[in-house]
Amino acid sequence: MDVISVIRTKRDRGELSPEQIDWVIDAYTRGVVADEQMSALAMAILLNGMNRAEIARWTAAMIASGERMDFSSLSRPTADKHSTGGVGDKITLPLAPLVAACGAAVPQLSGRGLGHTGGTLDKLESIPGWRALLSNEEMLHVLDTTGAVICAAGDGLAPADKKLYALRDVTGTVEAIPLIASSIMSKKIAEGTGSLVLDVKVGSGAFMKTIEDARELARTMVGLGTDSGVKTVALLTDMSTPLGLTAGNALEVRESVEVLAGGGPADVVDLTIALAREMLDAAGIKDADPAKALADGSAMDVWRRMIAAQGGDPDATLPVAREQHVITSPSSGVLTRLDAYGVGVGAWRLGAGRARKEDPVQAGAGIELHAKPGDTVTAGQPLMTLHTDTPEKFDYALKALEGSYDIAPAGTEFTPNPIVLDRIA
Repeated sequence: MDVISVIRTKRDRGELSPEQIDWVIDAYTRGVVADEQMSALAMAILLNGMNRAEIARWTAAMIASGERMDFSSLSRPTADKHSTGGVGDKITLPLAPLVAACGAAVPQLSGRGLGHTGGTLDKLESIPGWRALLSNEEMLHVLDTTGAVICAAGDGLAPADKKLYALRDVTGTVEAIPLIASSIMSKKIAEGTGSLVLDVKVGSGAFMKTIEDARELARTMVGLGTDSGVKTVALLTDMSTPLGLTAGNALEVRESVEVLAGGGPADVVDLTIALAREMLDAAGIKDADPAKALADGSAMDVWRRMIAAQGGDPDATLPVAREQHVITSPSSGVLTRLDAYGVGVGAWRLGAGRARKEDPVQAGAGIELHAKPGDTVTAGQPLMTLHTDTPEKFDYALKALEGSYDIAPAGTEFTPNPIVLDRIA
C-alpha cells in the first residue's frame, strides 16, 4: 500500500477500499504519511466526496487509532452535544452545566477554532487557570463530582482525528462533509456517551451554507451514531446571523455567564434551552425543566464548580483587548441583515482565530455587536466594537466587514428566521 495510489484513487473519483482507508489513517497517525500528502487526499475528498460505506469505514478507522472511554460507572445517564461550528456560538458554555443541573452527566469533548468559527476550548482558556487538557481519570472525576466537564480529547482518543482536525483548518478542507462527519462522530463514539445531540448550523456563518447540505451532514452523522448504538438526534439551526452579541473568546465567556445568571441575548437563551430539552429527552430524563434550572441559579452553581474543578477561577476578571475601534451606522432605519460570515472573518482577523495550526489566539480579541437584525438604528449609532491587542489588524478586519450589513428605511417590516429550522432523528 502506498499513499500516492490512495490519493490517485480519490482524485480520479474512485471508491477507497476498506484496506486503503485503514492503511492511510494508521500510516498518517504514525507519521508515515506526511501532512502535505494527507492535505492532497483531504482536498480530493472535499472535491469528490465519499459514499456511506467509505465514511463509515473512515470513522471506524479513526476510532481504532486510539482508545475508547467508558462511563458505565457513573450513576447518571450521559448526554453530549456537538455543534458543527458557527459565529458567536458559545452555547456549550451554558448548556453543559444546565443539563448537568437537570440530572444528566455531560462529558463534553470540545475543540479549537476552525477557520472563521470559534472554538470552545479557546474561549474557556481565557479564564485564568482553566485547563483544557485532562487525563481520563481527571475527566471522570470532574464529571462524577460536578456533573459536567468540558475538555480536549485526550491524546489516546481518536489521535488520527486530532492530527487531521488541525490540518483541515489550514488547508481549506474544513467544509468536506465526509471529514466533518467522521471527525465529529469518531470522537463522540470513542468518548462513550450514551446519547448525543448534534447542532448542525446552516447559513453564511456555517460550513453548511444550504439547508440541503446541512440535512445531508445531519443524516450522515445520525446514521453513524445510531449504527454504533449511540442515541443520536440533530437540530438544524440558523447561522445566517451571529449568535448573541459577541464573537471572540473572552467576550463570549462573559456573555455565557450572563445567560447563566438569568440574562443574556434571547437567541442564545432560546437555543440553549432547546438543546437542553433534546439532551435530557435523549438521556431518558423526562421530568426536568431546563428553563427553571437556568432561572433559579442551579446551572450557575454547576458552572462555578466545573470551572474550579479544572483549575479556573470563576470570579477572575476576564482579559480585555488593549485596543478598540467602533463602527457606526451610516444611516437611520432598520437593520435587516448582519452577515455571520463577515463578522466571523472579522473576529478571526482581529486575532480571535488562527491562520496556522500552531498560532496562538488573543483572549480579548473579537467583535461586540450593538444591534441585531430587526433593531431600529440611528445614523452615528455604534453598530459594532472591534477588539484587538494589535491595532494594525483593524484595517484587515474592516475589509471583511464591508457589505456585511444592510439598513432599510425606518418602518420596514422584518421577520427573523426561526432559530431551529429542522430536526433529524
